[in-house]
Amino acid sequence: MVYSPMDVTRLAAVDAAQAARVLDEVRHATLAGERARLDPRPVIGESWGRMLRSGVDPDHDFRAGVLGPDEIERRRRDSPLRHVLPVLRQGLLSVADTTQHIMVVADAQSRVLWREGSRSVLRKADGFGFEIGADWREEVVGTNGVGTPAVARRPVQVFAAEHFVRTHSAWTCTGAPITDPRDGRLIGVVDISGPWETMHPATLAWVDSVAKLAEARLRERHLTALDRLRAVAAPVLARVTGRALAVDKDGWTAAITGMPYVDRLALPGTIGTDRIWLPTLGPCSVEPLPGGWLVRASDEEPAPRGATRIALDLSQPRRWSVTVAGVTGTWTHELSPRHAELLYLLALHRTGLSAAALADALFGDPTRTVTVRAEMSRVRRYLGAVLDHRPYRFCESAEVQPVLPPNPLDLLPHSTAPGVLRARHAPRS
Repeated sequence: MVYSPMDVTRLAAVDAAQAARVLDEVRHATLAGERARLDPRPVIGESWGRMLRSGVDPDHDFRAGVLGPDEIERRRRDSPLRHVLPVLRQGLLSVADTTQHIMVVADAQSRVLWREGSRSVLRKADGFGFEIGADWREEVVGTNGVGTPAVARRPVQVFAAEHFVRTHSAWTCTGAPITDPRDGRLIGVVDISGPWETMHPATLAWVDSVAKLAEARLRERHLTALDRLRAVAAPVLARVTGRALAVDKDGWTAAITGMPYVDRLALPGTIGTDRIWLPTLGPCSVEPLPGGWLVRASDEEPAPRGATRIALDLSQPRRWSVTVAGVTGTWTHELSPRHAELLYLLALHRTGLSAAALADALFGDPTRTVTVRAEMSRVRRYLGAVLDHRPYRFCESAEVQPVLPPNPLDLLPHSTAPGVLRARHAPRS
């Protein structure tokens, strides 16, 4: 009998043992370079392709150095995930313990920071290094429920032999990424894992729902912090003449005077002086406030745009950034997956793209111009000085240099944008 990937998913729900045997055959044939009787699910096949290109050994369990207690505690203190642990525990642990699963919470580097649940399953996890402080990046331990969602930027269930490394095939792992609602940056992954016999088809939706609840909690915390900053800034701004904003440490606006409202400023990574230059405001003075900054725009003429260098760094699997360097200094902004796609497409098409052409390259649908314009409006809030529109493009005076991964197939691995897919398979000069 020939199964499709969807049939195997259904089969696992009613006969997990048979599904595990089928997937074991698929894995064996795929790794041997033979034609299997069915293809792996697309998200798994893409991950296996990355593993084969990066040289992960499918038959040997490799374990990178486990973090020491001090570094684990430091990462826990620094991680925004600590604020949502009660949400994750309430949503996952009660069911996980009764169904012989464990909950694992890892940071953006796929380091395991918290791990709770069934004691017997925790002991089994210790046997193959799934422990606190362990490195579960996909490129280290193969396709798994922590590292693969971090790369794919979507919830992923890895059942039995869908794990790339053979010693992990006795497990099923279901993970969902947790992103910072302020900028879309990946901050970690929550995973439910256990023996493959405990697999349930609803687990993927369950874990994803709890991850979204965690993101909603982070959004509430951010809005509360902005309210506090707004209360502090109100009497200060009342005495200010000219253009000024109160923003938090990440540039999000709490209050504003003398100018149209903007959601966010692109602040330098480090503010080491009381004078800075910002893309949308030009020269500014900066003063500290409790929980943020008071930014006053100067009436000086903005610096010329010439001799601007833009580095679009897409070389890492899940951290993308744009760095702008010019006569006024250098600043870097981390990119969400969508903004990384947009800027890469603009870097490919220096003469510019209309909203319809950009929608076609991004979605394969030239009618989705409203979505494109909304996203480009957000991009222009931090890159307005070096972006033009009608059509959308980098300004002619800017030198744009994309920094790409060595293997073209690793370019923005989460992306399904037609323009990005074409670039992955196009020859590089």
